Amino acid sequence: MKYPKLGNTDLKISEVTFGAWAIGGWMWGGTKISEAIDAIRASYELGVTSIDTAPAYGQGLSEEIVRKAIKDIPREKIQILTKFGVRWDTPNGVFVTESRDNDGNPIKLHRYAGKESVIKECEESLQRLGTDYVDLYQIHWPDPTTPIDETMEAVLKLKKQGKIREAGVCNYNAEQMTAAEKVIPLASNQVPYSMVRRDIEEELVPHCRKHKKGILAYSPLQRGLLTGKMKPGYSFNEGDTRANEKYFTGENIRRVNKFLDDIKPIANQKNATLAQLVIQWTIRQPGITAALVGARNAAQASENARAVEFGFSSDQAKFIDDKLDQLELEVV
Repeated sequence: MKYPKLGNTDLKISEVTFGAWAIGGWMWGGTKISEAIDAIRASYELGVTSIDTAPAYGQGLSEEIVRKAIKDIPREKIQILTKFGVRWDTPNGVFVTESRDNDGNPIKLHRYAGKESVIKECEESLQRLGTDYVDLYQIHWPDPTTPIDETMEAVLKLKKQGKIREAGVCNYNAEQMTAAEKVIPLASNQVPYSMVRRDIEEELVPHCRKHKKGILAYSPLQRGLLTGKMKPGYSFNEGDTRANEKYFTGENIRRVNKFLDDIKPIANQKNATLAQLVIQWTIRQPGITAALVGARNAAQASENARAVEFGFSSDQAKFIDDKLDQLELEVV
């Protein structure tokens, strides 16, 4: 496992980072807490020292699970990445969607990053996580109702207080990053990136490389699509939002599986799974600092962590990229 610095900061994170969205259960059809704890601990044993979570993941549950999982690990050995700006308990900001929490209760999601809200969310996250500070504090989504400088002034205050080590953003474009940096230096931008979702390569990756900002790639397995374990007609649990995503139509699953069948011989040569090959491809891409990979049990977590234990040649990389160029998903 490698531990690159995040952007031009001194904060080092594991190149495979534990993505704690799925263990929160929300939007994933529920969770099993004991298995989630085991997943985080299994990751740590294999060198995954960084955990990315958020209050919105299970409306606090993901952060609470992280606290339980790391309680016996020295705090300095772990990097906790969390977020703010998606609220389910306020009418402020911009309304995003109606949903249901893990207990089936209706909730309304808002993107809101007003100054006092940011401070409040940080205090609540610290309590749920059982720590005095977080290593990277990230706005979860842009909030068009709050000026960026107001939001970042709150983050700067938290940094001066020692409650966060570094500031980051998620789902920001290059222009928004530039605006944020007028107030506080950014360590990174966390954005969706996978073999089948590569739009950030056009503008954001060049911007981050030029300005020495880290890129945290989330959903590198495209929420399970790139594992090769899904077949057309796959049955999702109630509350699992993947059922409504364009990537998971029967035709797109079929096309992706054809691509995965084409590159599977490389995985076989490395005694690796398709998921490991996909993770390895992701962290090799220019500008990508780390891949955030979710796991719901120890077996999945161990498989993800071991994705760094092999490499592939330039010829094999070209073969994969050539096959990717031939892959066209159905427009839905």
